[in-house]
Amino acid sequence: MINTLGIVSYDDFVEIPGLTDTRPVPSISFMGRYRLIDFVLSNMTNSGISNIQIYLKNKPRSVIEHVGTGRHYNINSKSGKLRILTGEVNAQAEVYHHDVSAYMANMQYIEDAHQEYVVIAPSYMIYKFDFNEALLAHKENKADVTVLYKTVDNADTSFARIDTLTIDKPRRVVAIDKNQGKFKNRHISLSSYIMSKEVFIHLVYLAHETSSLYTLRDILKDQLPLMNVMAYPVKGYVASINTMPEYYKVSMELTDYEMAKELFNPQWPIHTRTNDSAPTQYATEADVSGSVIANHCQIAGTVKHSVIGRDVVIGKGAVIEDSVILANVEVAENAVLKHVVVDKFARIVHKNELVGTPDRIIYVKRKDVI
Repeated sequence: MINTLGIVSYDDFVEIPGLTDTRPVPSISFMGRYRLIDFVLSNMTNSGISNIQIYLKNKPRSVIEHVGTGRHYNINSKSGKLRILTGEVNAQAEVYHHDVSAYMANMQYIEDAHQEYVVIAPSYMIYKFDFNEALLAHKENKADVTVLYKTVDNADTSFARIDTLTIDKPRRVVAIDKNQGKFKNRHISLSSYIMSKEVFIHLVYLAHETSSLYTLRDILKDQLPLMNVMAYPVKGYVASINTMPEYYKVSMELTDYEMAKELFNPQWPIHTRTNDSAPTQYATEADVSGSVIANHCQIAGTVKHSVIGRDVVIGKGAVIEDSVILANVEVAENAVLKHVVVDKFARIVHKNELVGTPDRIIYVKRKDVI
Protein backbone atom coordinates (compact mmCIF):
# COMPACT_ATOMS: atom_id res chain seq x y z
CA MET A 1 0.00 0.00 0.00
CA ILE A 2 2.73 2.45 -1.00
CA ASN A 3 0.16 4.87 -2.44
CA THR A 4 -1.54 5.60 0.90
CA LEU A 5 -1.04 8.25 3.56
CA GLY A 6 -1.63 7.04 7.11
CA ILE A 7 -3.25 9.41 9.61
CA VAL A 8 -3.47 8.57 13.30
CA SER A 9 -6.40 10.75 14.27
CA TYR A 10 -7.32 12.64 17.43
CA ASP A 11 -8.95 10.68 20.23
CA ASP A 12 -11.47 13.48 20.55
CA PHE A 13 -13.88 12.17 23.15
CA VAL A 14 -11.58 9.76 25.01
CA GLU A 15 -10.55 10.78 28.52
CA ILE A 16 -9.63 8.12 31.07
CA PRO A 17 -9.35 9.88 34.45
CA GLY A 18 -6.03 8.95 36.00
CA LEU A 19 -4.39 7.36 32.98
CA THR A 20 -4.74 10.49 30.83
CA ASP A 21 -3.86 12.97 33.59
CA THR A 22 -0.17 12.92 32.63
CA ARG A 23 -0.20 11.38 29.15
CA PRO A 24 -2.36 11.38 26.00
CA VAL A 25 -4.33 8.28 25.02
CA PRO A 26 -1.80 7.06 22.40
CA SER A 27 0.96 6.61 24.99
CA ILE A 28 -1.08 4.74 27.62
CA SER A 29 0.85 1.63 28.69
CA PHE A 30 -0.76 -1.64 27.68
CA MET A 31 -0.06 -5.31 28.41
CA GLY A 32 3.26 -4.68 30.10
CA ARG A 33 5.34 -3.60 27.13
CA TYR A 34 3.20 -1.75 24.58
CA ARG A 35 1.60 1.67 24.17
CA LEU A 36 -1.86 1.95 22.60
CA ILE A 37 -0.46 3.71 19.53
CA ASP A 38 1.68 0.66 18.72
CA PHE A 39 -1.33 -1.22 17.33
CA VAL A 40 -2.50 1.35 14.78
CA LEU A 41 1.06 2.15 13.73
CA SER A 42 1.88 -1.55 13.31
CA ASN A 43 -1.27 -2.10 11.26
CA MET A 44 -0.25 0.75 8.99
CA THR A 45 3.41 -0.17 8.55
CA ASN A 46 2.67 -3.90 8.22
CA SER A 47 0.26 -2.89 5.44
CA GLY A 48 3.07 -1.08 3.64
CA ILE A 49 2.17 2.48 4.64
CA SER A 50 5.40 4.44 5.06
CA ASN A 51 4.15 8.04 5.20
CA ILE A 52 2.30 8.58 8.49
CA GLN A 53 1.00 11.64 10.32
CA ILE A 54 0.17 11.42 14.03
CA TYR A 55 -2.18 14.10 15.37
CA LEU A 56 -2.00 14.92 19.08
CA LYS A 57 -4.22 17.25 21.05
CA ASN A 58 -2.00 17.75 24.11
CA LYS A 59 0.86 16.37 26.22
CA PRO A 60 2.93 15.20 23.22
CA ARG A 61 6.22 14.47 25.05
CA SER A 62 5.59 10.80 25.85
CA VAL A 63 4.41 10.03 22.32
CA ILE A 64 7.40 11.81 20.77
CA GLU A 65 9.78 9.85 23.00
CA HIS A 66 8.07 6.54 22.28
CA VAL A 67 7.65 6.66 18.49
CA GLY A 68 10.90 8.51 17.82
CA THR A 69 11.77 8.45 14.12
CA GLY A 70 9.51 5.47 13.54
CA ARG A 71 12.42 3.15 12.81
CA HIS A 72 11.17 0.46 15.22
CA TYR A 73 7.89 0.39 13.24
CA ASN A 74 9.93 -0.28 10.07
CA ILE A 75 9.36 3.18 8.64
CA ASN A 76 12.23 3.73 6.23
CA SER A 77 13.64 7.21 6.79
CA LYS A 78 14.63 7.53 3.12
CA SER A 79 11.41 6.45 1.43
CA GLY A 80 8.98 7.14 4.29
CA LYS A 81 8.10 9.90 6.70
CA LEU A 82 6.67 10.10 10.22
CA ARG A 83 5.29 13.43 11.41
CA ILE A 84 3.80 14.28 14.80
CA LEU A 85 1.41 17.19 14.38
CA THR A 86 -0.79 19.21 16.72
CA GLY A 87 -3.72 21.53 16.32
CA GLU A 88 -2.20 24.99 16.35
CA VAL A 89 -5.38 27.02 16.59
CA ASN A 90 -5.39 29.46 19.50
CA ALA A 91 -8.82 29.00 21.03
CA GLN A 92 -9.90 29.54 24.61
CA ALA A 93 -12.52 26.79 24.54
CA GLU A 94 -11.37 23.18 24.41
CA VAL A 95 -14.35 22.35 22.19
CA TYR A 96 -12.59 24.06 19.26
CA HIS A 97 -9.65 21.65 19.44
CA HIS A 98 -10.84 18.70 17.36
CA ASP A 99 -9.63 16.65 14.42
CA VAL A 100 -10.84 18.96 11.65
CA SER A 101 -9.26 22.04 13.22
CA ALA A 102 -5.97 20.11 13.45
CA TYR A 103 -6.22 19.01 9.80
CA MET A 104 -6.89 22.59 8.74
CA ALA A 105 -3.88 23.84 10.72
CA ASN A 106 -1.67 21.26 8.98
CA MET A 107 -3.35 21.18 5.57
CA GLN A 108 -0.12 21.94 3.74
CA TYR A 109 1.39 18.62 4.89
CA ILE A 110 -1.71 16.76 3.73
CA GLU A 111 -1.88 18.47 0.36
CA ASP A 112 1.85 18.01 -0.23
CA ALA A 113 1.69 14.26 0.38
CA HIS A 114 2.02 12.46 -2.96
CA GLN A 115 -0.20 9.51 -1.96
CA GLU A 116 -3.55 9.06 -3.71
CA TYR A 117 -5.43 7.54 -0.74
CA VAL A 118 -5.58 8.09 3.01
CA VAL A 119 -6.23 5.72 5.90
CA ILE A 120 -7.46 7.47 9.03
CA ALA A 121 -7.56 5.52 12.30
CA PRO A 122 -7.43 6.34 16.05
CA SER A 123 -5.12 4.79 18.62
CA TYR A 124 -7.78 3.74 21.16
CA MET A 125 -9.12 0.92 18.95
CA ILE A 126 -7.14 -2.31 19.37
CA TYR A 127 -7.12 -4.85 16.51
CA LYS A 128 -4.85 -6.26 13.82
CA PHE A 129 -5.77 -5.67 10.21
CA ASP A 130 -4.26 -5.45 6.74
CA PHE A 131 -5.54 -2.19 5.27
CA ASN A 132 -4.79 -3.50 1.77
CA GLU A 133 -7.88 -5.72 2.01
CA ALA A 134 -10.18 -2.78 2.64
CA LEU A 135 -8.44 -0.59 0.04
CA LEU A 136 -9.01 -3.24 -2.62
CA ALA A 137 -12.71 -3.47 -1.68
CA HIS A 138 -12.90 0.33 -1.60
CA LYS A 139 -11.72 0.49 -5.20
CA GLU A 140 -13.92 -2.39 -6.38
CA ASN A 141 -17.00 -0.82 -4.79
CA LYS A 142 -16.13 2.60 -6.21
CA ALA A 143 -16.83 3.93 -2.72
CA ASP A 144 -16.32 7.51 -1.64
CA VAL A 145 -15.52 6.36 1.90
CA THR A 146 -15.01 2.92 3.42
CA VAL A 147 -15.56 2.48 7.17
CA LEU A 148 -14.11 -0.45 9.09
CA TYR A 149 -16.49 -2.14 11.52
CA LYS A 150 -16.87 -5.14 13.82
CA THR A 151 -20.16 -6.92 14.51
CA VAL A 152 -20.31 -7.62 18.26
CA ASP A 153 -22.74 -9.22 20.69
CA ASN A 154 -21.66 -7.27 23.77
CA ALA A 155 -22.48 -3.69 22.80
CA ASP A 156 -24.64 -3.43 25.93
CA THR A 157 -21.62 -3.86 28.21
CA SER A 158 -18.70 -2.65 26.07
CA PHE A 159 -17.89 -0.04 23.42
CA ALA A 160 -19.58 2.77 25.34
CA ARG A 161 -20.06 5.95 23.28
CA ILE A 162 -18.44 4.35 20.24
CA ASP A 163 -20.18 4.88 16.89
CA THR A 164 -22.49 2.19 15.58
CA LEU A 165 -23.35 1.71 11.92
CA THR A 166 -26.64 0.89 10.29
CA ILE A 167 -25.72 -1.09 7.20
CA ASP A 168 -27.96 -1.73 4.22
CA LYS A 169 -27.27 -4.16 1.38
CA PRO A 170 -24.68 -4.43 -0.01
CA ARG A 171 -22.83 -3.12 3.06
CA ARG A 172 -23.75 0.49 2.46
CA VAL A 173 -23.73 2.70 5.56
CA VAL A 174 -27.05 4.49 5.95
CA ALA A 175 -26.75 5.81 9.52
CA ILE A 176 -24.10 6.56 12.16
CA ASP A 177 -25.14 6.75 15.81
CA LYS A 178 -23.60 6.55 19.26
CA ASN A 179 -23.76 3.29 21.17
CA GLN A 180 -26.05 3.85 24.16
CA GLY A 181 -25.66 0.31 25.50
CA LYS A 182 -29.30 -0.61 24.89
CA PHE A 183 -28.68 -3.56 22.56
CA LYS A 184 -26.21 -6.46 22.51
CA ASN A 185 -25.80 -6.87 18.76
CA ARG A 186 -24.39 -3.88 16.94
CA HIS A 187 -22.09 -3.02 14.05
CA ILE A 188 -19.36 -1.11 15.91
CA SER A 189 -17.47 1.46 13.87
CA LEU A 190 -13.72 1.33 14.39
CA SER A 191 -13.57 5.05 13.49
CA SER A 192 -11.17 3.96 10.77
CA TYR A 193 -11.77 5.29 7.27
CA ILE A 194 -10.35 4.80 3.80
CA MET A 195 -10.88 7.40 1.10
CA SER A 196 -9.03 9.22 -1.61
CA LYS A 197 -6.95 12.18 -0.51
CA GLU A 198 -9.14 14.36 -2.70
CA VAL A 199 -12.31 13.27 -0.89
CA PHE A 200 -10.61 13.66 2.49
CA ILE A 201 -9.53 17.23 1.78
CA HIS A 202 -13.01 18.04 0.45
CA LEU A 203 -14.65 16.71 3.62
CA VAL A 204 -12.24 18.61 5.88
CA TYR A 205 -12.94 21.91 4.11
CA LEU A 206 -16.67 21.19 4.05
CA ALA A 207 -16.71 20.45 7.79
CA HIS A 208 -14.73 23.62 8.51
CA GLU A 209 -17.12 25.72 6.44
CA THR A 210 -20.22 24.10 7.95
CA SER A 211 -19.33 24.65 11.60
CA SER A 212 -16.30 25.56 13.69
CA LEU A 213 -17.19 22.60 15.90
CA TYR A 214 -17.69 19.96 13.20
CA THR A 215 -15.51 16.86 13.31
CA LEU A 216 -14.84 14.44 10.49
CA ARG A 217 -17.48 12.13 11.95
CA ASP A 218 -20.04 14.96 11.91
CA ILE A 219 -19.52 15.77 8.25
CA LEU A 220 -19.54 12.09 7.28
CA LYS A 221 -22.86 11.68 9.04
CA ASP A 222 -24.25 14.69 7.17
CA GLN A 223 -22.98 13.43 3.82
CA LEU A 224 -24.28 9.85 4.08
CA PRO A 225 -27.28 10.46 1.76
CA LEU A 226 -25.01 12.12 -0.83
CA MET A 227 -22.00 9.79 -0.79
CA ASN A 228 -21.31 6.12 -1.34
CA VAL A 229 -20.10 5.14 2.14
CA MET A 230 -19.34 1.44 2.40
CA ALA A 231 -18.61 -0.75 5.44
CA TYR A 232 -15.85 -3.34 5.60
CA PRO A 233 -15.80 -6.01 8.36
CA VAL A 234 -12.79 -6.69 10.57
CA LYS A 235 -12.40 -10.23 11.84
CA GLY A 236 -10.65 -11.33 15.01
CA TYR A 237 -10.21 -9.56 18.30
CA VAL A 238 -11.35 -5.93 18.56
CA ALA A 239 -11.39 -3.77 21.68
CA SER A 240 -11.94 -0.12 22.49
CA ILE A 241 -9.82 1.47 25.22
CA ASN A 242 -11.89 4.55 26.01
CA THR A 243 -12.78 4.11 29.70
CA MET A 244 -11.04 2.74 32.78
CA PRO A 245 -13.41 -0.26 32.98
CA GLU A 246 -12.63 -1.10 29.33
CA TYR A 247 -8.88 -0.72 29.91
CA TYR A 248 -9.10 -3.08 32.85
CA LYS A 249 -11.44 -5.57 31.16
CA VAL A 250 -9.37 -5.83 27.99
CA SER A 251 -6.15 -6.24 29.98
CA MET A 252 -7.71 -9.11 31.92
CA GLU A 253 -9.08 -10.73 28.75
CA LEU A 254 -5.69 -10.78 27.09
CA THR A 255 -4.08 -12.69 29.94
CA ASP A 256 -5.91 -15.64 28.39
CA TYR A 257 -3.45 -17.21 25.96
CA GLU A 258 -6.08 -18.39 23.47
CA MET A 259 -7.67 -14.96 23.28
CA ALA A 260 -4.31 -13.22 23.07
CA LYS A 261 -3.42 -15.32 20.01
CA GLU A 262 -6.22 -13.57 18.10
CA LEU A 263 -4.40 -10.26 18.52
CA PHE A 264 -0.74 -11.20 18.70
CA ASN A 265 0.53 -13.09 15.67
CA PRO A 266 4.22 -13.50 14.78
CA GLN A 267 3.25 -13.10 11.12
CA TRP A 268 1.73 -9.69 11.93
CA PRO A 269 3.99 -8.30 14.67
CA ILE A 270 2.99 -5.47 16.95
CA HIS A 271 6.04 -3.23 16.92
CA THR A 272 7.09 -1.15 19.89
CA ARG A 273 10.12 0.61 21.31
CA THR A 274 12.30 -2.08 22.83
CA ASN A 275 13.69 -1.92 26.32
CA ASP A 276 16.90 -3.91 26.62
CA SER A 277 17.03 -5.05 30.24
CA ALA A 278 17.56 -8.19 32.26
CA PRO A 279 14.92 -10.93 32.50
CA THR A 280 12.53 -11.02 35.43
CA GLN A 281 13.82 -12.71 38.58
CA TYR A 282 11.50 -15.05 40.48
CA ALA A 283 12.28 -15.93 44.09
CA THR A 284 11.87 -19.54 45.20
CA GLU A 285 8.69 -18.62 47.10
CA ALA A 286 7.14 -16.76 44.13
CA ASP A 287 3.86 -18.14 42.77
CA VAL A 288 2.85 -16.77 39.35
CA SER A 289 0.01 -18.06 37.15
CA GLY A 290 -2.25 -16.84 34.34
CA SER A 291 -0.40 -13.55 34.08
CA VAL A 292 1.60 -11.39 31.67
CA ILE A 293 4.94 -10.40 33.17
CA ALA A 294 7.29 -7.89 31.56
CA ASN A 295 11.07 -7.98 31.87
CA HIS A 296 13.35 -6.78 34.69
CA CYS A 297 10.90 -7.42 37.52
CA GLN A 298 11.69 -8.89 40.94
CA ILE A 299 8.88 -11.13 42.17
CA ALA A 300 8.84 -12.83 45.55
CA GLY A 301 5.08 -12.90 46.11
CA THR A 302 1.96 -14.34 44.48
CA VAL A 303 0.68 -13.03 41.13
CA LYS A 304 -2.52 -14.43 39.61
CA HIS A 305 -4.42 -13.33 36.50
CA SER A 306 -2.64 -9.98 36.31
CA VAL A 307 -0.52 -7.79 34.04
CA ILE A 308 2.83 -6.69 35.46
CA GLY A 309 4.85 -3.99 33.69
CA ARG A 310 8.62 -3.53 33.53
CA ASP A 311 10.83 -2.98 36.58
CA VAL A 312 8.16 -3.90 39.12
CA VAL A 313 9.22 -5.12 42.56
CA ILE A 314 6.79 -7.43 44.41
CA GLY A 315 7.82 -8.27 47.95
CA LYS A 316 7.68 -11.57 49.81
CA GLY A 317 4.19 -12.55 50.90
CA ALA A 318 2.50 -9.95 48.69
CA VAL A 319 -0.60 -11.10 46.77
CA ILE A 320 -1.65 -9.52 43.47
CA GLU A 321 -4.78 -10.83 41.77
CA ASP A 322 -6.86 -9.55 38.84
CA SER A 323 -4.81 -6.35 38.67
CA VAL A 324 -2.79 -4.23 36.26
CA ILE A 325 0.54 -2.95 37.58
CA LEU A 326 2.36 -0.47 35.33
CA ALA A 327 6.12 -0.01 35.17
CA ASN A 328 8.46 0.89 38.05
CA VAL A 329 5.98 0.09 40.82
CA GLU A 330 6.99 -1.21 44.24
CA VAL A 331 4.64 -3.51 46.17
CA ALA A 332 5.86 -4.12 49.70
CA GLU A 333 5.88 -7.41 51.59
CA ASN A 334 2.50 -8.87 52.58
CA ALA A 335 0.48 -6.26 50.64
CA VAL A 336 -2.74 -7.51 49.04
CA LEU A 337 -3.98 -6.01 45.75
CA LYS A 338 -7.13 -7.24 44.01
CA HIS A 339 -8.94 -5.50 41.14
CA VAL A 340 -6.48 -2.62 41.18
CA VAL A 341 -4.78 -0.53 38.47
CA VAL A 342 -1.50 0.93 39.73
CA ASP A 343 0.11 3.65 37.61
CA LYS A 344 3.85 4.10 37.06
CA PHE A 345 6.31 4.81 39.87
CA ALA A 346 3.71 4.28 42.60
CA ARG A 347 4.72 2.61 45.88
CA ILE A 348 2.38 0.41 47.90
CA VAL A 349 4.33 0.34 51.16
CA HIS A 350 2.05 1.39 54.04
CA LYS A 351 -1.45 0.15 53.16
CA ASN A 352 -1.69 -3.63 53.62
CA GLU A 353 -4.80 -4.21 51.54
CA LEU A 354 -6.36 -2.63 48.44
CA VAL A 355 -9.36 -4.67 47.31
CA GLY A 356 -11.77 -3.48 44.64
CA THR A 357 -14.33 -5.36 42.56
CA PRO A 358 -14.68 -5.95 38.79
CA ASP A 359 -17.28 -3.16 38.78
CA ARG A 360 -15.35 -0.79 41.04
CA ILE A 361 -11.68 -0.77 40.08
CA ILE A 362 -9.28 0.95 42.46
CA TYR A 363 -6.86 3.26 40.67
CA VAL A 364 -3.56 4.28 42.27
CA LYS A 365 -2.22 7.37 40.55
CA ARG A 366 1.24 7.89 39.10
CA LYS A 367 4.06 8.41 41.66
CA ASP A 368 1.62 8.03 44.57
CA VAL A 369 2.67 6.49 47.89
CA ILE A 370 0.07 4.29 49.54
